[in-house]
Amino acid sequence: MDPIKNQISAIDPLTIDPVAEPNGEEALHKILSGTTVFSDSRPLAAVTSLEQRRRRKAQIAGGLLLGAAAVTAGVLVAANFGSVNTAPAPAVTVTSTEATPTPSVSVSPTPTATPSVTPSVIPTVAAPITPPPVPTVPAVAPTPAPTQPPAPAATSQTFTFPDGHISFAYPVGWAVRPEQGPSHGATILDSTGAEVAFMSSGFYGDGTGGPVTRTVYDRAVVPGLTDTSGNPVEFGFAANQARYVPYGASADSAPVLDPPSYFMDLRIASELQPGETGSGSNQILMPNGYMSARVIFDVDKQPAFATPEAAKAWMGSAQYAQLKSMLLSLSYK
Repeated sequence: MDPIKNQISAIDPLTIDPVAEPNGEEALHKILSGTTVFSDSRPLAAVTSLEQRRRRKAQIAGGLLLGAAAVTAGVLVAANFGSVNTAPAPAVTVTSTEATPTPSVSVSPTPTATPSVTPSVIPTVAAPITPPPVPTVPAVAPTPAPTQPPAPAATSQTFTFPDGHISFAYPVGWAVRPEQGPSHGATILDSTGAEVAFMSSGFYGDGTGGPVTRTVYDRAVVPGLTDTSGNPVEFGFAANQARYVPYGASADSAPVLDPPSYFMDLRIASELQPGETGSGSNQILMPNGYMSARVIFDVDKQPAFATPEAAKAWMGSAQYAQLKSMLLSLSYK
């Protein structure tokens, strides 16, 4: 059994010690120079046949090929456990640095297929997160700066007498014509140039009067005037009718009334009583002397109004309102 065991052990390249090949020149020299005794008594394990040497080289070549295949498979498997990328891993080429012996009779096992490792893990890309829609805030129109209302157009202007005491307001478009004399006077003209009122300040007073029957159509207190006695001054529109007994009639004869005489002026309150009274006066005593203010009616038109109804209708006109406002504006300082 020893020769068989030795043959089996000879198959393993790791257990057989290499035997140096005989030198051909040295063997030829020995043959020619002397007698050589050949013997077959050398143990079989010590003699390596040509067939055994060929088999050993083929086994070494096969082992090298199997080792290279194992290394390649290990590299591919290790690459498969690496980081998962969306791009495929680059190919790895393994080249052996040892020279592969090429025996005359090749028994090298050839792999039937080259293992190709394809990553089976497909990375899952998360769906993009869509942010909630931002609510659209309606554009707010800028708040315009508050505009100041236009200044109202002036509707009146003021006149003051030269001594600085009496003043009044009159409509725009009208005019005042001052007059010099023993007293200060001023004639007021409307927009057509017609004389519509007369006023005076600081003059001496006089006059006469008599019994009349008075009809008062309108009256109002002037806020800026009182006489020297503290009596209130009033605006009034009224008509006086003089009462008299005709010449030569008996004393007990009924008095006769003249046509109405219309007036529009300023007076103290006691001089503007309705009914049968004295004619009174429109002169008002102020600290600087007497003053008066009256509307001018057409002297050629007597009476100024044909009937009391016509006088009342005139009270609704713009001219009446302007004249009344002017007289009520008089003040003293």
